[in-house]
Amino acid sequence: MTKARLYKKYPVSSILVYNGATVLHFLLGGAGIMVGYNFSSVSMIFAYLYFAFSFLEMYMVMPLKVCPCCVYFRLERSLCISGLNVVAKKITREGKPEDFSNRAKGLLCPNNLYMASLVIPLIAGIPALFINFSFLLLVIFIVLVGLLLFRFFVIFPKIACLHCRAKFKCPQAEAMGVRSR
Repeated sequence: MTKARLYKKYPVSSILVYNGATVLHFLLGGAGIMVGYNFSSVSMIFAYLYFAFSFLEMYMVMPLKVCPCCVYFRLERSLCISGLNVVAKKITREGKPEDFSNRAKGLLCPNNLYMASLVIPLIAGIPALFINFSFLLLVIFIVLVGLLLFRFFVIFPKIACLHCRAKFKCPQAEAMGVRSR
């Protein structure tokens, strides 16, 4: 069995799939919160807080906390699966490579915040389905579940982590079992 090719520069198609699924998840998650609770003022506030939390966590916290310690930050002319290494190089300084695994340490670590941004709309959607059922809400919920499963069973193990140069230090890659592939 051949080993997976490690990318210095991910193909644009992979970056579009990764970021497209991420942004779609966040947008549908917020929309689901709004629809699920009849666009009430509380649901609108919660949805906007969710938008802010999820987009800031992914597109600000990650480049500031995780990316500076990643191998892609130090690789000349590299492009990681999210493309955030390019953003990070413009807004922060290089971190210590040995701190990269800290992304998964602690209750409020970047990995847990990222997972929270994916799970919050699902948790909010379950009671909404019972309180205010609609086919639109059901479709949003099913698509969100599908996007989460797509991320875990396709994006991470086959598109992102498998080809990542950081997979030998990344706790997520270890959990996915892609280090030896």
